[in-house]
Amino acid sequence: MAFEMSPDEFDAAVERAIDDIPDELFGLLANCVIVVEDDAPPEEPDLLGLYEGVPLTERDTGYGAVLPDRIRIFRRPILDLCETADEVEDEVYVTVVHEIAHFFGIDDDRLHELGWA
Repeated sequence: MAFEMSPDEFDAAVERAIDDIPDELFGLLANCVIVVEDDAPPEEPDLLGLYEGVPLTERDTGYGAVLPDRIRIFRRPILDLCETADEVEDEVYVTVVHEIAHFFGIDDDRLHELGWA
């Protein structure tokens, strides 16, 4: 059964997850926005988060003048997995870290190895 949490409470959980990212790491997250959306794309309804952009490892010296990369965190799929507020906090944190890792060029296989999948 999905945990009930208001959009404002969920947004606050995402903000806490972002605040827990070390400043040295978060400071490198340039030209990237993190947004919360209710639902994942219809073609992947169970997706918890999604990084959209060009990872740092794939940028060349001419990279610039582009729209910000985007990290999308999907509220309903996360709530569907959780039964308590603590589980939501944990899942949000893992999802935020996972998507930020994609920004830095870390792929899903490596994230699985590291326990962040």
